Amino acid sequence: MLNTMKFDDYLAVINYDPDIDMFRGEFVLLNGGADFYAKDIAGLRKEGEKSLKVYLDMCQEEGIEPKKSFSGRFNLRISSELHAQLSARAATENMSLNNWIERQLDQVVHNE
Repeated sequence: MLNTMKFDDYLAVINYDPDIDMFRGEFVLLNGGADFYAKDIAGLRKEGEKSLKVYLDMCQEEGIEPKKSFSGRFNLRISSELHAQLSARAATENMSLNNWIERQLDQVVHNE
């Protein structure tokens, strides 16, 4: 995955901030916010570890689950034409539309 760093089971998205001439990391999929800054990759790793530790310690103190939970459901609005095409494609593979789309999304995520 491009522009990311992994810290144990936590993922951070990395971007460059030209206004301050530093890299910024922001942890995603959390029940709160945690970010960090550094001029280089080694510094980014060090600051990310510190930021994550502070965040996890705060969660533990306040009894908060650090990671967001997901229901496994989301709504998607697409054109009726695309909906029909996807339904037909799923039917040709003898699958429900939901299962077919889930398989497609899984392939995208795991083949990066």
